[in-house]
Amino acid sequence: MATTESGSRLLHEVRETAHDLRSAGLISKRRLDEYDVLCRADDSQLPALDIRQLRLQAQMSQAVFAAVLNVSVSSVQKWESGEKKPYGASLKLLNLVKRKGIEVLLC
Repeated sequence: MATTESGSRLLHEVRETAHDLRSAGLISKRRLDEYDVLCRADDSQLPALDIRQLRLQAQMSQAVFAAVLNVSVSSVQKWESGEKKPYGASLKLLNLVKRKGIEVLLC
């Protein structure tokens, strides 16, 4: 099974579990909505120049941007040069920053 299929299956299971927890009265409707949003978060790939632009718009060095994303400086450098592509949680965070701004991670 490909990584994206596995990731989709995992996200489906998380959403299903959250709905079951809500049905059992163990989590609030608001918390369920938060899980739904996170599971549906856009995980489309970002070009290297877009990643660099996100960092520059945030007015952050690569080191600070890496710390905010909880990744290595080397990862940010490789993403921005196109040597590697972000995936998983890092990609989701980058897409979140693209949609909502860096402030969403700083609160």
